[in-house]
Amino acid sequence: MPAALPIHELAALVTALCWAITSLVSAGPAGHLGAFAFNRLRQTSVALLLAAYVALSGRWHALSIHDVGLLLLSGAVGIFVGDTLLFTAMNRLGPRRTGVLFALNAPMAAILGWALLGESLPLAAALGVVLSACGVMLAILFGGRPGQSHHLESIKGPLWAGVTFGLCAALGQACGSIIARPLMQAGIDPFAASMLRVGMAAACLTTLMALPLPAVQPRGPLTWPVALLTIFTGVLAMGVGMTLLLFALSGGKTGIISTLSATSPVLILPMLWLRTGQRPAAGAWAGALCVVAGMGLIFLGR
Repeated sequence: MPAALPIHELAALVTALCWAITSLVSAGPAGHLGAFAFNRLRQTSVALLLAAYVALSGRWHALSIHDVGLLLLSGAVGIFVGDTLLFTAMNRLGPRRTGVLFALNAPMAAILGWALLGESLPLAAALGVVLSACGVMLAILFGGRPGQSHHLESIKGPLWAGVTFGLCAALGQACGSIIARPLMQAGIDPFAASMLRVGMAAACLTTLMALPLPAVQPRGPLTWPVALLTIFTGVLAMGVGMTLLLFALSGGKTGIISTLSATSPVLILPMLWLRTGQRPAAGAWAGALCVVAGMGLIFLGR
């Protein structure tokens, strides 16, 4: 009898591919609109699409008030905070550096699980955390090459500020995943879960942007090309990618799924090469591979 197709593991890899493509496509509209306006549009559009599907399919009936509350909290922390800071970092560091930083959400989740939930952190996992951190430093400090002039590889503003935003984005994603993980393992429908998480993030952003704060207002006007690209990135990253990740977590081993879904820093390198015509530096490849290898150690050791 043929072996069963590793559908949950394949879903995790497709998630990483969706996030890698999104990183490249998002750079333009996110820089034009700013992180807040960009995220509000993409999250609102995805929430509406998911709400229509969930309402028509009746998938929301299995949710309890307790489940809804935890998923809303997960969306506020993981998507509202995490995604907004992610694209703030991307506007400063570009998609490659930001992707490597954001991949640290997996080691952060392991450390949080050990510190807050009493989960074990064996020697292999601890070495994986160190290897991932070294990989990030390698990719950030030595990932560029002399003569690279493409705007996707440029750094805007102080490097430390962009790195701080990227690390905080990864921490937000890690916290959001820890909150949602027990619910997904209990069999909560991934479409309904995604709808609540993304809808909460969209509501938080809409409320924030209603305040008279210049820093959260759109940078540039919303044009049709920018709007369509923004909505496309939302559907790809959150409608498809995040739902696939939640599906993968519902049936696959958490360590394997988390590692496979975090391979975006490696997948984005050949895409960036094709997009810019400039081969990424050896430090970029080495750093990305170290990050993925470190995450593999983390979850194989758990």
